[in-house]
Amino acid sequence: MRVAAQARTDKVMRIGLFAVGRLKAGPEKDLAARYLDRFSKAGPAIGLELSRVAEVNESRASNAETRKREEAVQLEKALAEGSLLVLLDERGKALDSEGFASLLGSFRDSGKRDLMIAIGGADGLDPSLHARADAVLNLGKMTWPHQLVRILIAEQLYRAVTILSGHPYHRV
Repeated sequence: MRVAAQARTDKVMRIGLFAVGRLKAGPEKDLAARYLDRFSKAGPAIGLELSRVAEVNESRASNAETRKREEAVQLEKALAEGSLLVLLDERGKALDSEGFASLLGSFRDSGKRDLMIAIGGADGLDPSLHARADAVLNLGKMTWPHQLVRILIAEQLYRAVTILSGHPYHRV
């Protein structure tokens, strides 16, 4: 099933990525950047823009709960007021690519201006973020290193744009 949507010029949603951990120069960073660049070029035509990628260092606290709490504070600082929040968590809901595209399209069409997709650190995301999140998604039942998650979500953002615009990149 192909999801098609027509963007209205008055409904532009800026999408940001928040990541605990920084990507070092190398093939992972290059590939994530390539997909984000494709998203940046194709997204505005359907009302989706890349606002920014916010990277923060992992907390150095001595226990996991404190680390998650400190990283959550950094995420809250990066969120625009009234922003939608999507968490990537292995316990989240699994969507296929068309479902993810549909979710982004519905968020955009709801009139919200900003959305942040958050990738947690090694300990995961703080429960306070789960309580505030508009969606919690997983990228499969396996645990992925944050470098690969960055590539996967960047590709899925680009794929969502192609699905929403009817471009043949996504084939079933």
